[in-house]
Amino acid sequence: MPREGVTSRTVDGCPAQHEGGSVADARDREISVEQEHLDRVYLRLEEKIHEAEFLMHDAAQRGHVGTPGALAERDAQVYRAGIHLNRLNSEFEDFLFGRIDLLLGKDGKKGPDGAYTSVEPAEGAVRPDATADIAETLHIGRIGVLDEDFAPLVIDWRAPAAAPFYRSTPVDPGRVVRRRVIRSKGRRVLGVEDDLMRPELTAYLDGEPLSVIGDGALMAALGRSRGHTMRDIVSSIQAEQDRVIRAPAASVTHVEGGPGTGKTAVALHRAAYLLYQDRRRYAGGILIVSPTPLLVAYTEGVLPSLGEEGQVAIRAVGSLVDGVEASLYDEPATARIKGSSRFLKVLRKAARGSLELPAEGAARPERLRVVAFGRRLELERDALDRIRRTALGGTAPVNLLRPRARKLLLDALWEQSGAAARHSDPELAAELRSGFDEDVRDEDAFIDFMDAWWPELTPRGVLSAMADERRLGRWARRVLNPGEVRRVARSLRRDGLSVHDVALLDELTAVLGTPPRPRKPRELDPLDQLTGLEELMPVREETQRERAERLAQERTEYAHVIVDEAQDLTPMQWRMIGRRGRHATWTVVGDPAQSSWSDPDEAAEAREEALGTRPRRRFELTVNYRNPAEIAELASKVLALAMPGSQPPKAVRSTGVRPHFTVASAGDLGPAVREETRRLLDRVDGTVGVVAAMRRRGEAAGWLEGLGPRAVALGSLEAKGLEYDATVVVSPAEIADESPAGLRVLYVALTRATQELTLVSGERDAPDADGVPDLLRD
Repeated sequence: MPREGVTSRTVDGCPAQHEGGSVADARDREISVEQEHLDRVYLRLEEKIHEAEFLMHDAAQRGHVGTPGALAERDAQVYRAGIHLNRLNSEFEDFLFGRIDLLLGKDGKKGPDGAYTSVEPAEGAVRPDATADIAETLHIGRIGVLDEDFAPLVIDWRAPAAAPFYRSTPVDPGRVVRRRVIRSKGRRVLGVEDDLMRPELTAYLDGEPLSVIGDGALMAALGRSRGHTMRDIVSSIQAEQDRVIRAPAASVTHVEGGPGTGKTAVALHRAAYLLYQDRRRYAGGILIVSPTPLLVAYTEGVLPSLGEEGQVAIRAVGSLVDGVEASLYDEPATARIKGSSRFLKVLRKAARGSLELPAEGAARPERLRVVAFGRRLELERDALDRIRRTALGGTAPVNLLRPRARKLLLDALWEQSGAAARHSDPELAAELRSGFDEDVRDEDAFIDFMDAWWPELTPRGVLSAMADERRLGRWARRVLNPGEVRRVARSLRRDGLSVHDVALLDELTAVLGTPPRPRKPRELDPLDQLTGLEELMPVREETQRERAERLAQERTEYAHVIVDEAQDLTPMQWRMIGRRGRHATWTVVGDPAQSSWSDPDEAAEAREEALGTRPRRRFELTVNYRNPAEIAELASKVLALAMPGSQPPKAVRSTGVRPHFTVASAGDLGPAVREETRRLLDRVDGTVGVVAAMRRRGEAAGWLEGLGPRAVALGSLEAKGLEYDATVVVSPAEIADESPAGLRVLYVALTRATQELTLVSGERDAPDADGVPDLLRD
């Protein structure tokens, strides 16, 4: 799984890896190269920090002169040095994230950052035998760093010289041969992942062949394989993807493609391309939505630089609501209820019905008593109920109807006081009414009553109230049947939230409304307290990371929304995402054949509502360049059952290794899976994914205990968008039977492997003498 470890590839049975060693050796070697460069960068950063500290100390000494000019010069120098020091310190973590290796340029001009400015390669940069030398290597990071000779150690990601890192594609590579994403944590390089912009070349760096790690290795092998057919296929892949990446953004861009066609990578590179092409236009932010946290982790690894300045937010569906991180999954039958559009009616009734519940630790108020004009005024329960119904007759969110309810209460009390009838002068009556309202509003008894009778409701509170089965039954009358009510109430009594609960919370936020909150004042920097600096810098400069965090908290809508694996979204999840892109342009990526939602037509209706009337632009990716033909052929049998008439993407490579079948006797499923996983770990350099039905997620993790980090267990719904060198699919029948969309989910599980696939069958699979389960036989 290149998302978590090493992935090796084979083309026509031949390994696509670095010469002279295994893929793991090549990966470790390249990580060491990047670690050496990162160590040098941090050493230089420490030198720059010492320089800034010296400048601040030197500036402080200038103040001893005592002249007005010296004081002013000191203040200005401390200000500049403080800003510089603060920036260096704040950008010290996770500093480096990219690299590009470039051909010789047309001219020898350098920009202010020390990099050559030429975009196109020089004539003769590529030799007639399709070989070339790397003339320049640039590392991309949070800020620019020059060495002692003013040569670039790191290029600021916003600088012109960094543009090829974002804009280069295989169809229009410019000078770029290899683009590398570097994953680091603090001062340690964790991994690298390469994209080849010119896979047809054999490039040399310092006299050695250019090493390629990850998916780039596959493209290199495809591009250099024998015969023109494979090279034509590579060109086709690149042209398909390039058209999507560069498509105009002023509409909805739909991208469909089967397993292994590169949908996710294309969507992420499109985000980078759009942001770098027009950063001002997308200052409103780009939201990337992925179905699972595992896919989010991959996304952040591919495009770490996009998190800068709060312009890109990468979220799993279960973490789209601030402060919420859902890790649980509902049973398929429960998920179908919560995800359906009809559940919206239940939420609206629950929001209004929750007002009638007593506040925690208090009884429901039955009577309002206040004293005004020397009289005791009372409103009994019947009058209060009528006022509540009148207030709720409005269309505003429930919490925002509280002022209306307060006014209706005051109207009723004013009428009961009889004061209006005693004054014929309208001005005097209005003045008297104003004083009456002010006196009653400020009375402790009235304030306490309002807090108990019309409390500010929270989404969490309403969702918790729905866990009571009887109460939910009243709110869901004529919407859910008793069995459905029981399922939902039982699921809401668990500790923690499910992925589907997050969409319910977001809907409740819209139904309830959030009263405005005063903004907190920003804290001052200790540097601000230096004598004379209060006027120069009353508030310290925000760091990029602080600004990103603040914008992420404040932002509720985005300028562009990218939805990955869109076919899995429920109607309620589409409503949640749609609220974040009311005025956005969209990129929607998915494959109907991989949908895990049981009612695609209902989801399509909710999707169209979320996307609005914007024009649609559609693209299809047709080449599966990751799954070997042997695995793709087996998966196509399930696709034919799941969606008759659907055409799978064309697999373009073969390993000669057919899927392996084995049978586990009753009670021996765990040992059989463990043994097959161990066998595959010996056969591949990278990771082995074990995919089981959702109810077996925890059990499967136990089977793999002690096998090391290369063995990964996951539920069937978590496999979407991920890939592994080898995959063990546990009991295909269990996966197929766990929901109405089970066959499509099984199709996904069968298409995760890039090299080898093993299927472990149990009794429910009805395997034949060769271990082939009933679902996969001809």
